[in-house]
Amino acid sequence: MAVNTLKSRLREYKLSGIYNSLEDRLSYARDRQLSYTEFLELLLEDEASNRKGNSYKKRHNKAKFPYHKSLEEFDYNFQPSIDRKLINDCATCQFVSEKKNLVFIGNPGTGKTHLSIGIGLKALLKGYKVLFTSVGEMLQNLHFSKADNSFYQKLRYYLSFDLLILDELGFKKLPNYSADDFFEVISKRYENGSLIITSNKNFDQWGDIFSDNVLSSAIIDRVVHHSIVIKINGQSYRRKNLKRKEGKNK
Repeated sequence: MAVNTLKSRLREYKLSGIYNSLEDRLSYARDRQLSYTEFLELLLEDEASNRKGNSYKKRHNKAKFPYHKSLEEFDYNFQPSIDRKLINDCATCQFVSEKKNLVFIGNPGTGKTHLSIGIGLKALLKGYKVLFTSVGEMLQNLHFSKADNSFYQKLRYYLSFDLLILDELGFKKLPNYSADDFFEVISKRYENGSLIITSNKNFDQWGDIFSDNVLSSAIIDRVVHHSIVIKINGQSYRRKNLKRKEGKNK
């Protein structure tokens, strides 16, 4: 069978990994006099590698990270209160497999979002489905979905990910209706899926965020149980960079 005919069949069967490498692998096999089994193993490795890469790209697009921030880029020297070993433990994503939560609490600009994205990227590499969203955006989407009776469809969307990253809890006081919707997400994911939450408020201030102390207590109870809480007591990176720019301009 001619190579072009083979490639046509490979395209038909959607074996794009083998399709893309076939001619190179044929040449490689001839030069090294590979057995049929060795040749087939190479082709299957190419297909597996291609599918893994495509899977990562699709999951990365669906994750909706606002920007790329890896853990390797994080400046631990500027935030000495952070236990680097603990972050490295989180980067193994064992907490995701165990359906536990991770909560970052600290002032604005201290690296909470950076760390959450960095860990989210590690989870993607391990094959997990990840979604990044601000708390405000998620709650707005859930609220609007009630207008066309798609609330439970939208709720299932937020429940479908192995790791849901909820950013910026506490930056704005939420409308009264939001506490119920937030509780729905938290309670449904409890022991069923992992969360990363970033907040500039300590737990004793969450009642102010939701305007409902009873629901706030129920939310905290479910978030904190099976969770790792990391408090960052440092300065803002943004202020650091601003001072650096001001120093250069003098």
